[in-house]
Amino acid sequence: MEVRSSFFTYGASDESRLALHDGREFGPITLAYETYGELNEKKDNAILIFHALSGSQHVAGFNPEVPGVGNLWNKECQTGWWDDFVGSGKAVDTDRFFVVCANYFGGCYGSTGPSSTCPETGHPYGGDFPHISFSDIVSSQIPLFDHLGIEKFHACVGSSLGGLLALDFAVSYPERVHRVLPVACGLESTTLTRVHNLEQILAIENDPNYCNGHYYDGPHPLRGLALARMISHKTFVSLQAMELRMTDKCEQEHDEFSWYKIKTPLESYILHQGRKFLRRFDTNTYLYLIAGWTNFNLLRDSGAKDYAELFSPCREQEYLVYSIDSDVCFYPEEQEQIFKVLQDAGVPSEFVSVSSDKGHDSFLLEPDLYSGTIKHFLEK
Repeated sequence: MEVRSSFFTYGASDESRLALHDGREFGPITLAYETYGELNEKKDNAILIFHALSGSQHVAGFNPEVPGVGNLWNKECQTGWWDDFVGSGKAVDTDRFFVVCANYFGGCYGSTGPSSTCPETGHPYGGDFPHISFSDIVSSQIPLFDHLGIEKFHACVGSSLGGLLALDFAVSYPERVHRVLPVACGLESTTLTRVHNLEQILAIENDPNYCNGHYYDGPHPLRGLALARMISHKTFVSLQAMELRMTDKCEQEHDEFSWYKIKTPLESYILHQGRKFLRRFDTNTYLYLIAGWTNFNLLRDSGAKDYAELFSPCREQEYLVYSIDSDVCFYPEEQEQIFKVLQDAGVPSEFVSVSSDKGHDSFLLEPDLYSGTIKHFLEK
């Protein structure tokens, strides 16, 4: 199935600009998005998917290029990141449902972000792009949903960072979604997450080419981004999976080290993971999303006094909370906390723990462990 991204622009006039969490207003905003399946006459079969940190609007099928994205849209991006889950007869069945996924505001795959041209200056926003929250990202998509004629989604689904956004959408706009499926995520950024993310932020900021985010006319801060990705990668895959992915090859990275020499396949593997990421992602987008993740706290951001108050408007919703027992990015107790909070608030909810040796990335790699329960939850 070959697909193409669509683009929706709003916020050119003062009254339609996006109100950000810090009180400022921003516009115009373009969102790159893709849809799959057909919206029925009642417009009640729509499913919203939020992508993970380095994902895109391209969920399923084959998309050879996205206008304006350039070389970042490489072979690694062309096949949908959840292609095993979304499509005809699959867990999210496009014969029954109309699926929507948008690249985030702040992204680098066609949506307005730091690499986009500022209409006032004619140059990329760079470091002048506003510091966005996850609530800003969620709110930025509401005009798109209105444009598509979707008042209420049958379900919203999100994995990892996308799960945080799915929860934010569900509590911020409870009247606009019926079923909520958060996979491998949490209610707030943990101490460990904030430490890991600060390491990544510092890796980028310390790259001499970063230039406060204004690097588009010169050398990009590639070493900083590679190091940030190496720091994060070890939380996405289990040690077992990492060992299985390694080869016996031990290639030297001559431009990375002067004194130290690569000695093991593990070292070569983790360097390769950092370096290949450079070919498909923008450093500023990565930094902005990591910062948003660091500051994510669903309760604090909502202004509610406790979780019972936060989720009280969600009692007409239904939740299916997924946990992965080998996850060290979002530990299983984080999903258990989501389920407990929902139960205490009287929100109909189910909990599924997936047993996998793949770690956090299981939600991308093992459709057989998820598809049955996802399909039943969406179609029951």
